[in-house]
Parts: sequence; C-alpha cells; structure tokens
Amino acid sequence: MSGSGRRVAAPRGTRDVLPPESDLRQRVIDVAREAFARYGYSRIVTPTFEETDLFVRGVGTSTDVVRKEMYTFEDQGGRSLSLRPEGTAPVVRAFVEHGMHKQPLPVKLWYAAPMFRYEAPQAGRFREHWQVGAEAIGSDDPLLDAEVIALLHGIYRELGVPGVTLRIGSMGDPESRGPFRERLVAYLEGHLDALGEDARERMRVNPLRLFDTKDPRVAEVMRDAPTLLDNLSPAAQAHREHVLAALDALGIPYVDDPTLVRGFDYYTMTVFEFVSDHLGAQSAVGGGGRYDGLVEGLGGPPTPGIGFGAGIERIVLAMGGGGEPAGLDVYLAVMDADLRVGMLPVLEALRARGLRCESDLRGRSLKAMMRHASSLGARRAVIVGAREHAEGVATVRDMDTGEQRRVPLGGLVEELSG
Repeated sequence: MSGSGRRVAAPRGTRDVLPPESDLRQRVIDVAREAFARYGYSRIVTPTFEETDLFVRGVGTSTDVVRKEMYTFEDQGGRSLSLRPEGTAPVVRAFVEHGMHKQPLPVKLWYAAPMFRYEAPQAGRFREHWQVGAEAIGSDDPLLDAEVIALLHGIYRELGVPGVTLRIGSMGDPESRGPFRERLVAYLEGHLDALGEDARERMRVNPLRLFDTKDPRVAEVMRDAPTLLDNLSPAAQAHREHVLAALDALGIPYVDDPTLVRGFDYYTMTVFEFVSDHLGAQSAVGGGGRYDGLVEGLGGPPTPGIGFGAGIERIVLAMGGGGEPAGLDVYLAVMDADLRVGMLPVLEALRARGLRCESDLRGRSLKAMMRHASSLGARRAVIVGAREHAEGVATVRDMDTGEQRRVPLGGLVEELSG
C-alpha cells in the first residue's frame, strides 16, 4: 500500500550520508584515530550544545560564527545554549573545568564530532558537518607546532588526499599585534571609500579579519596592506623561525602566506591551513594554530595550546566522493530452506574470524542468489544444497573466475579464513 502522507526531506543545509560514502568517512576517522594514538592523543567527547557564553568569550564577538552563524536557543530554564560550531573552545572548557592543567603537560586530546553553523550550503560544506580535530594544551614549544602540523600532514598522506598544500603564517603575540593594528587601521582609513558597512565594522573590531574577506573591492584594498609577518616582535619572529626550521627538518613543504587569517579570535602565533587543488574556491581541508590565551580567557591558569580541525566532508570531496563499496568476503547461498538454520553457526563463525559475510534472506533461486552476491561485490560464494549437505561438503565458487571446488563442511571456516 502506498503512503498518503507528505514526503519528508532532510532539513536544508543538511544531508543523509549513504554507503559507500559513509564507509569512506569512517575510514577517515579510523586513519585519524590510529595517527592520534601514535602521537599520544586520547579521545575526548564534549556535549553537542554548550552555554552560548563559551563561544562568545572563546571564539570572539567579531567572528562570523558568533555574529550570525550559531544555532542558539533558550532552554526551558531560560539558559542560552548553542549547538557546537567548532571544537576547540569546548575542549578547552573541559580542560579548565576538570583541572586538567594538573596532569602531565602537554595534555593531548582528539575528537570526532558534528559541528553546526548557519551558513550557505555548498559542496563539502553543510550546516551540520563533521570534523576530526586535536588539541595539545600546556606547551609553547615551537617543536610542538611542527609536531601538530606533521600529525595532520601524515593523516592526509595516509588517506591519499590529492593535491594537498600547507599554507603557514603567524598571528604574532600581543607585542606584535598592538603596533601592527595601529598601522593597519591607519592604512584602511585611507581607503574607506572602498569599504562597506560590514568591512568598516570589522576594521573597528578586528581589522586583521579583513585579510580573509570575500568582497572583491575589499580584497583589492588588502592586497597592498601591511602584513603582520613584516611586523612581528623578536620573540614571535624567533618562534616562527623555529617552527619553519622544524618543518624543513621533517621534509614537509609549505607556502609562506602573510595574509593567512584563521576564522576565530583566539589564534596567536602559528596559524596554518591545508588546501587541496581538487576542490574549488573553498579549497581548505583543515587547519588550525596556536591559542596561547584561550585557557586563561575561559577561567583557567595561563596555559598555551595549539590544535587543528579537519572537515571530514571536505576530505571526502577531495578524495572523489564515495569511493568503491567495501564488498564481501563470503556470500552463503543455501538452496534448501530446511538447512538455513543449521548453517547459521558457520556464518557467525566466519564473521567472528573478521570476514564480511552475507546470506540470502529472501528465498531467492540459486541464479538470483549469485546475482545478489555479485551485486554486493562478494569474492567467494559458498553453495550448500541438500545433496552437498548430505555428503558433508559445500561448493566454494570464486566469483571473479567462476572456478569451483568442494570443501568439507567441517573445514569450511578454516578454509575460508585462512
């Protein structure tokens, strides 16, 4: 009977993730998890929603995320809550709340979680999207910056993400940004006629964010603007040089980018971004940087930190989308309905050995079962009929070559899992 109700679709800006793309997304998480373990990171899980004030204080009031992209609501107790738009502030909040500064430093944590932002949907960028990320909190050593970059670089390499380039810059320290901000504002005041209302507001609140503008008129102005890399304090310049020397020693190529600005106010010193030439204008597949004042800003003791976030959808898109189905190791074709229950232990024993197995669950004919096995990408089919069962054997068919051999039922599990 056909349904008569209105067809229901996923909310605008979200989407369902179906096989085989879901398998590729899981591979991204699995590869990242193994890399995190090698570098000494442990997993942290934070709530999907937090107090709105966390992101106002942590991410910054001048950012697009806080100004217009957060999903914010009031709960029944009158508290303002927001769905998590990014991963670093919640991890740092947990670090402070649970007194993790008392642990051996740096504390290394990783996550895989959905993020929520109200922005225009486009390829690889949705209002609900997933990130894998890492935070290393408790050291200002530039070698930690290089290690974090090497960690993400290695994940992309192991996944085979094509056309990846590392862009690196610096947001400097307070001694750098104060004088530079004055120079930049003075320059911008000479070009007010090219700045719209939004750009002028950014100029007042955080003029460095104008380097990340999408407005072509503003971009033209910023092309000749002074850069922070030319105005770093001696300490910030030394830190930067040590990071670059470490990357050189690791053999990780990079592009020096004096205009690189990450989207959150908490960044200090090293900032970096990985881009892929297999994507369009929105080419970023991940990035991060230092946030040496964030822990203190959220009520903890002065504690430096560095981290990154990498968008799973962006990585999958750069890798070509869904990829190939995983396929099956074994398809069990039982031709006699009375034998199906008796063959269940064999099927489960194969699965317990780590093999991917399926069987017919619709009462198909043998010909239809072979078509089903082929459509699922099975490498081998095990055929058992009444005569084979009476003789204590099964027929094992290679689905690629069609070659068949008879195998004793008692040795079937060992034969197929060997």
